[in-house]
Amino acid sequence: MRSTEAAVLRVLIAGGGTGGHVIPALAFARELRDAHGAEVRFVGTARGMETRLVPEAGFPLELIRVGQLKNVGLATRARTLFDLPLGVMRCVELLRSFKPNVVVGVGGYASGPAMMAAILLRVPTLAFEPNAVPGLANRLVGKWVNAAAVNFAETCRYFRNAHVTGIPLRSEFFAVEPRPTNLEQPLHLLVFGGSQGARIFNEVLPRIASQLLERVPGLTILHQAGARFGKTTEEAYRANVADSSRWQVAEFLDDMPRRFAEADLILCRSGASTVAELAAAGRASLLVPFPGAADDHQLRNAEVFVAAGAAELRVQGSDELMTGFLLEDLSGLLRDSARRSEMGRKVKRLAHPNAVREIGQMIVELARRG
Repeated sequence: MRSTEAAVLRVLIAGGGTGGHVIPALAFARELRDAHGAEVRFVGTARGMETRLVPEAGFPLELIRVGQLKNVGLATRARTLFDLPLGVMRCVELLRSFKPNVVVGVGGYASGPAMMAAILLRVPTLAFEPNAVPGLANRLVGKWVNAAAVNFAETCRYFRNAHVTGIPLRSEFFAVEPRPTNLEQPLHLLVFGGSQGARIFNEVLPRIASQLLERVPGLTILHQAGARFGKTTEEAYRANVADSSRWQVAEFLDDMPRRFAEADLILCRSGASTVAELAAAGRASLLVPFPGAADDHQLRNAEVFVAAGAAELRVQGSDELMTGFLLEDLSGLLRDSARRSEMGRKVKRLAHPNAVREIGQMIVELARRG
């Protein structure tokens, strides 16, 4: 039976925007509700994925108005600076009404105002930071929060009382078995550009596919291109590769743990969730960070993995440069089973299978200390 204390636990989770913010937040919201009997509410903005994902998951969502400060024009920045105090005041009202025991900031537009309001009202706060370098919202409140759950040891320096918990992931990623190292076994390359696809992969891979397939006999390629680019990417493969049985283009891939399990090597970006999935599955990878990522956080994530010997990194350049680089990088890794096995072992050491429980327990402990 749950204790009376656990049953009245109230938690406000603030932030969102992208799936990288919202999906982990929903994981520990479910953990708090199911394991600790908590009442959980969310604060977000009308422009983020939380407007769809949070209600679908069965949690109440309050909306505030606040925008971007980084990488925007002067007019947008001025409007955001005007809206920010109003957003903080609205969050103060929400906190006084809901009376949460803890406020959790997951980054994104709504996280900053809610965490500022909580700090002003002396409500215990926990920051969740999945990237090696925190986003603006978490950097602003990092030294004021009561605790932080982070994905990388290098990130602890930005926060008070930080613990490396990792990112909540589906348990199926941790169940992925190592790939066979038999040299006669046909190899499989997964090209994964995220839900939107990656233009550089969609442009370059079809150009080099014929040479890559020639250099690595028996190789097959599964390329996730994104909804907007699936047709054009498939047409490019068709124009360059005669044997269509050795490649497949998909707009979207479901059951990603199975896709990871089937891959000997993964070419992908280095967002926080992606690198966490690589670690959980123990898969060798070639990381190409998205150069437009805020605060260059994808590059920083990749650098942590490279320093651990857990992945290889290729900084994105022009299409012409990437054509040669990716052909050499991929063919070299695919023909080096010892290197792939070594990366698989080392990346597995970076996995955090108990992340959701650890974060839930941190929140409960903050509530108890009150």
